Amino acid sequence: MRGILDRVKDFLIYDADVEFYAKVFPDSVGRKELMRLRKMNRSDLLQVVAIEKSSYHFPWSEDIFRDCLNTRYDCWVCELGDDVLGYGIMSMAVGEAHILNLCVSPKEQKQGIGRKILEHLIAIAKKEAEQMFLEVRPSNTGAIALYDSIGFNEIGVRKGYYEAVNGREDGLMFALVLFKDE
Repeated sequence: MRGILDRVKDFLIYDADVEFYAKVFPDSVGRKELMRLRKMNRSDLLQVVAIEKSSYHFPWSEDIFRDCLNTRYDCWVCELGDDVLGYGIMSMAVGEAHILNLCVSPKEQKQGIGRKILEHLIAIAKKEAEQMFLEVRPSNTGAIALYDSIGFNEIGVRKGYYEAVNGREDGLMFALVLFKDE
């Protein structure tokens, strides 16, 4: 049976030493080190939905996020202080993990937040899954570059998968083979 410490770690990824050093020696710790990952909860939905709406023409609704929480998908936020900077949602079943949504606030992009969230989801998935899948718009070149850099491979195309301003946009399907950590 897993100990209480392991269950706490599953809920919150946090390093108290980093926060201590940031207070005592402010120049010794960078902003990225102060960001923490934790399980998403209902009180995050206002910020999560605001990020979603600022990022997409056809955003998920608050009800979809609430359903993900109710279904007990792996829902995580990356935060700095009280501000949610990004989030990731993943489902797992039958040895497969599927990234359903990974998003970083437009004003926080290109700072490693998406990578931090994705690497965390991969680490969780490795415990139960053999492969990870996701779909991405061909127009989302930043996300595609991130997935390529982590080792995802394009495995197919879902024609007309996404709503788009001028009709539909394909979804590129990506997969990553997960190797269990030794």
